[in-house]
Amino acid sequence: MGVDYYNVLDTTHSATNDEIKRAYRKLALKYHPERNSEEGAAEKFRQIAEAYDVLSDNRKKAVFDQFGEEGLKQGVPEGQDHTEAWTQGYTFHNEPLKVFTEFFGGQNPFAEWYDRRDGELDMGFGGLHGRGRKQQDSPIERDLYLTLEEIYHGCIKKMKISRRVMNEDGHTSSIRDKILTITVKPGWKAGTKITFPKEGDQGPNTVPADIVFILKDKPHPRFERVGNDLIYTATIQLGEALTGCNVSIQTLDNRELNIPVNEIITHGYQKKVLNEGMKISNPRDSGKVVGDLFIKFNIVFPQSLTPDKKQLIKAALL
Repeated sequence: MGVDYYNVLDTTHSATNDEIKRAYRKLALKYHPERNSEEGAAEKFRQIAEAYDVLSDNRKKAVFDQFGEEGLKQGVPEGQDHTEAWTQGYTFHNEPLKVFTEFFGGQNPFAEWYDRRDGELDMGFGGLHGRGRKQQDSPIERDLYLTLEEIYHGCIKKMKISRRVMNEDGHTSSIRDKILTITVKPGWKAGTKITFPKEGDQGPNTVPADIVFILKDKPHPRFERVGNDLIYTATIQLGEALTGCNVSIQTLDNRELNIPVNEIITHGYQKKVLNEGMKISNPRDSGKVVGDLFIKFNIVFPQSLTPDKKQLIKAALL
């Protein structure tokens, strides 16, 4: 006679799906190789995985109930008159840990079951203390790169994620997409975290991880952001540095600033323009609603000078 999968799981032929699940859960915990090193435990672990693989699948279970292990593995004729093609025979993939992982929803479920207290082992699923405690996976962090214009004005970003979701049977899962909406407030600083609680992969015995988006500034062609301030680098000629100039700057909200610079511009000099920086997300913290703009200068020296020009410069400066 062939193997009776119901006997392997210590249950009866009239067992319901929930009873089959409970039977597998109990025996899988008992005979898992990380918990049971006795001789024959590994083979027992494999047998109960195969039994559950069959009895948890309605189609395979129906064939086994009618034709037994031999009919299940060799194939049986389809159709009531047995004149149609034969079904493909069942072969266990011989990966009991795969069955275990899919059932419990984790590569290392023991980290979720055990909690040592006063030298005792607190085990989930109605174990020693009967708490059935679940642990939450670590947060999943993703960078969210935004332009300075998006941060200055504020914007709405829609982020598509793919996550594993538990099916209605409570122990299998599938991959599904979801759209997360982020409302970016004007002036949010780099490093701001936007958290979506429990939007990570689901598992039967874990709390889904939080998904956290971390705001990052995209490089900008004109400005560098430092806190609430903006830095603009103007390239000017040496003559302008000595005699003055006007600096034209296009702002993040598309205004044109013309800033007169009448001072002599020396190495490291910066000109501060009040209230032309980044918007501030929490004005109450600083008493300001917008930061400042700082103009740095890149002074271009001439590659050569004619003798006459050298004489003029000497006469003017020496």
